[in-house]
Amino acid sequence: MKNIKIILIALIAAAIGLGAGYALFHKEGVDTSHQHTSTPSTSDSAPASTEYTCSMHPQIRQNEMGICPICEMDLTPVGDKQSQNNDPAILEMTKEAVKLANIQTTVIGQKGKATAKTLALNGKIQMDERRSASLVSQFPGRIEQLFVASTGEPVRKGQKIATIYSAELITAQRELLEAIKFRDISPGLVDAAKNKLRFWKISDATIQGIIDNGQIQETFPLFAEATGVVANKKVSVGDHLMQGQILFEVMNLSRLWVVFDAYEEDLAHIRVGNKVEFTTPAIPNKTFTSNITYIDPLINPSTRTADVRTELNNTGGALKPEMFVKGTLKTTPKKGVKTKLTVPKTAVMWTGKRSVVYVKMVDAEIPSYQFREVELGEVLGSNYLVISGLEDGEAVVTNGAFTIDAAAQLNNQRSMMNKEVTIKKDAMIGIPDYQAETPVAFKTQLGELTEAYIILKDAFVQTDPASAVAAALGFNSALDQVDESLLIGESKEYWLKKWNNLQKHSEKIAKIGDVEKQRKQFQGVTKLLIPSLQAFGVEGTTIYIQHCPMAFNNRGADWLSKEEQIRNPYFGDKMMKCGTVTGKIAVVDGALEVQ
Repeated sequence: MKNIKIILIALIAAAIGLGAGYALFHKEGVDTSHQHTSTPSTSDSAPASTEYTCSMHPQIRQNEMGICPICEMDLTPVGDKQSQNNDPAILEMTKEAVKLANIQTTVIGQKGKATAKTLALNGKIQMDERRSASLVSQFPGRIEQLFVASTGEPVRKGQKIATIYSAELITAQRELLEAIKFRDISPGLVDAAKNKLRFWKISDATIQGIIDNGQIQETFPLFAEATGVVANKKVSVGDHLMQGQILFEVMNLSRLWVVFDAYEEDLAHIRVGNKVEFTTPAIPNKTFTSNITYIDPLINPSTRTADVRTELNNTGGALKPEMFVKGTLKTTPKKGVKTKLTVPKTAVMWTGKRSVVYVKMVDAEIPSYQFREVELGEVLGSNYLVISGLEDGEAVVTNGAFTIDAAAQLNNQRSMMNKEVTIKKDAMIGIPDYQAETPVAFKTQLGELTEAYIILKDAFVQTDPASAVAAALGFNSALDQVDESLLIGESKEYWLKKWNNLQKHSEKIAKIGDVEKQRKQFQGVTKLLIPSLQAFGVEGTTIYIQHCPMAFNNRGADWLSKEEQIRNPYFGDKMMKCGTVTGKIAVVDGALEVQ
């Protein structure tokens, strides 16, 4: 009995160890051997003919389960709906990939209608210019005392702000007292003397006091003629003043302006009387409301904005001039006015002078996004003005655009870095068969082009960028010798598109000195040449299609060879024998055989 227990414990421990090992290696995606030969596998949950793909990189497809060579995610069975797209500017993704990339879209425009909208406005608080004042001296003299010490100090109307010694006022008082002595003889002299003092804003009570006392008053007080806060103190004790000279500038903060910047394309939606709600960081968790009282008729040429002014009472003095505010305005534009088309900044990708967006194809059964070059105007808040390239009502990608662009580049479709090379997805739509209608002369020329390709391939096998430049020039020369006039109809159109992109790739190889960058262009040449040979046929020897799954960070790449032996052009001496034969193009009994 004891022995049986020991055996059971050993079996359980072995099972746990095997389970843990499987979980670890499966989770980590560890492959203990590097093999390039494909071994068919079966699954209880799916038939052997099931095709598997990566939800993030749908260009990866194989007939067995495994992991994606790009992102190492588990491959999943392909759904019933297969891609029928032949447009290199449109990238298709699985629904799982869309969720993983968190792709979000925004519909631009209003379908041609000017509807109600909410505007975000930035601005700041300013003093009401109509409620500012300057406190001045009504007569010349020297400041003996100041009763307002500094800026920011509050001042009330009628408050004494300074005392002034004035020689002119002393002289005027003497004239008054002398006139009093002769008022019985000449009463008009008394009135003239009084009026002279009144001219300097000396009150009648003060004048009467001078007459009653019969003594000259040496200093006179100055009183504030407006209420406010001292914004600018211009004098000090002992300063000599001219008549009308400013002592203090004051502003009344009991009522303020809130001035917002409104972009020109939004002005059609803004009218005097609209209500604006705003907040300021200085007073959190409080929303203020005011109405628009003025819209500046002039546009600032630097910012392309106009001032929109509101007014509000500043009860308690909580708001201060120069505070920043953020406002929102819900408004309906004038009848018949249509808004200009704009696109969010987050949707735009820049590459040099070009601007690119991705537009969601709303009618596609499979999530599809179209590469679109657009022409943009000036910045309008958080948007760009659209000049061309987009239509009202289209949905642009505002989050995840770089992920889509990266996937398009990996799939050799149109992208920011791959604008000119536009290769159709022949592997997904099937390669056309033009063999029967293709003249032997054209097939012979393709054979000569293939010979030039082999020379180019051998340069990369040797990792010789200088030889690759020379071979690329030779390939271009052979490409020019292929006579498209031998073809007609669809076959001619098909070849011309391949020819155009073959030339672009080979020209780039001839202009680049870096061998790794040359190899990327060589991959493009290969992707174009293989379907060309399969579509038209080729006169000559058997051509082998070979594949290295480790090229370009495990994304994999093909090449053509006249020999079955593997000589890797993507790694050269580093991994010369890395690769497998995946197919061949040969003429058997006068007919093309593609495997």
